[in-house]
Parts: sequence; C-alpha cells; structure tokens
Amino acid sequence: QVQLVESGGGLVQAGGSLRLSCAASGRTLSSYGMGWYRQAPGKEREFVASISWGGGSTSYADSVKGRFTISRDNAKKMVYLQMNSLKPEDTAVYYCAATPRSRPVGSEAFNYDYWGQGTQVTVSS
Repeated sequence: QVQLVESGGGLVQAGGSLRLSCAASGRTLSSYGMGWYRQAPGKEREFVASISWGGGSTSYADSVKGRFTISRDNAKKMVYLQMNSLKPEDTAVYYCAATPRSRPVGSEAFNYDYWGQGTQVTVSS
C-alpha cells in the first residue's frame, strides 16, 4: 500500500509556472506507475499525465502537451508535475495517483488504486 500527499498548488497568473509535488509513503515508489489528474468545478476528473514505474515512459493529455512535464525520483519517493505557460482553464484540483506496476500506466483512472487528497491550482487571467 502507498499513501500520497500532494503539495505545491497555489494562485498564479496566466503564463506563469508551478511545480506540483507528490510525496509517497509506504511501499517503495518503484512498485507503482504514477499519474496526475485534475478536476475543475462542475467538471469530471480528467487525465493530465502519467509516468511508468522506472520513468522511461510518459504520456500527456493533448491539452497540456508541451507545457507540462511529469517526472519522478524513486529514491526520494517523489513525483512531480512541472506546469509552464499556465492558462485559466488549467484551474482545478490536481491529484496524484498510483497504479501497481503490473498494470498498464496511462489515462484510465480505474487502473489507479491509490489517490492523494489533491492540491488546488488557480490560474488568474
């Protein structure tokens, strides 16, 4: 089992940057593929990015491709989401999630067993 805690959210102007962090505790992080999701008010949760257990494979939603970068440091038990060129439509609660490495890592939320509590990101225009 793994516990996840997100941090790094906040208020930023359009065009600015934020780096979200996800701290994992419990089992070794290399046992899991990791993902970031977000949910805006009144909208469904949506996939943002994912990274394989070793970090060799990443995927992104089209809406963030070229602006966001997911990375991980298994030794530190940390996963990051670097967000650049932020837009007001990026405003949402951002969640990190973990899926056992035996499963494919990607955009399907049902593959993820563990979720953090979320961190709020607000982008002003």
